[in-house]
Amino acid sequence: MIDAGELRRRTAELLAAYPPATTDRLDFLRARFDAGLAWVHYPEGLGGLGAPRSLQAVVDEELAAAGAPDNDPRRIGIGLGMAAPTVLRYGTDEQKARFLRPLWTGEEVWCQLFSEPGAGSDLAALGTRAVRDGEDWVVDGQKVWTSSAHLARWAILIARTDPDAPKHAGITYFICDMTDPGVEVRPLRQITGEAEFNEVFLTGVRIPDRHRLGEVGDGWRVAQTTLMNERVSIGGMRLPREGGMIGPVAKTWRQRPELRTHDLHQRLLKLWVEAEVSRLTAERLRQQLNAGQPGYEGSGMKLAFARLNQEISGLEVELRGEEGLLYDDWTMRRPELVDFTGRDAGYRYLRSKGNSIEGGTSEVLLNIVAERVLGLPAEPRTDKDVPWKDLAR
Repeated sequence: MIDAGELRRRTAELLAAYPPATTDRLDFLRARFDAGLAWVHYPEGLGGLGAPRSLQAVVDEELAAAGAPDNDPRRIGIGLGMAAPTVLRYGTDEQKARFLRPLWTGEEVWCQLFSEPGAGSDLAALGTRAVRDGEDWVVDGQKVWTSSAHLARWAILIARTDPDAPKHAGITYFICDMTDPGVEVRPLRQITGEAEFNEVFLTGVRIPDRHRLGEVGDGWRVAQTTLMNERVSIGGMRLPREGGMIGPVAKTWRQRPELRTHDLHQRLLKLWVEAEVSRLTAERLRQQLNAGQPGYEGSGMKLAFARLNQEISGLEVELRGEEGLLYDDWTMRRPELVDFTGRDAGYRYLRSKGNSIEGGTSEVLLNIVAERVLGLPAEPRTDKDVPWKDLAR
């Protein structure tokens, strides 16, 4: 049984063999993965030691104290938070061995090809087709709102393989090579001026059957693992007290007493308490994950994340008055990550508008919480058993 003492011993051995000050960053990350100290709850040989998830903090603290490099998790969040858990659960041994190590070290960035122009909130209505051709699948269609597609080497993709089946039953899950000549990535410029999102056109993209995750037609069940982990990674991230969006507002409040009013004070107190409650709830959710797969509680956390970010950023703009209306840079960029706290109040206000859309719209998540968490009656769904090809579009 791996305990905290054993993890400290193994971490010390890693640091002695690969001193961070003199070891190439990528070499250190590869060695850390091979030592089982990447994500300790993963199986041996796949970056872990089969240890309790909660003990990851022991390794992280030891490495941080030694000045060891991390894998820049914000840049590769889709791979870490969505692709990796899905590959681990449904992938073959060959797939796990091929994809997990370069995913964790950041050598290969991942993106998510799920949403489509006509299948966003109703994701199961997707129309991208995958047709079997010998040992390959030929994929044609369009995806949209794809974060980091301009950086990605691989993508997790769901496509329709049986149009005669009901919409949830005719979907299959694939790993798509973003360097295939049939993949075209176009930037989508946002209200912030940046283009972190993209639309992706797939024309005759050939995916070998060995890059299929799960059984043919079982893609919706596989996708649920991805979606639940996505919502946990967005809404349940680990933050210190006054981490995230509430931090800059609280800092401005303390440093700029001339901006204070009684009304703003009351609103700030309310949002500060809600942000702290959300942070502690996220910590409890992560502890629940130690016992198994994430549940639908992550949908509730993602709901709270979106609402709080939008309310807090709105308060910050009001608190700053005329300064809050300024915006630092409208340059068209294709960034590698979203930096909420590294930009000004105007950026936070504009970018947070997308929080209630990305990772599942708030309307859809409210339904999930109502039906799956609270056990309320489901809304009537007249298209549940209708073949996809017969649905009105």
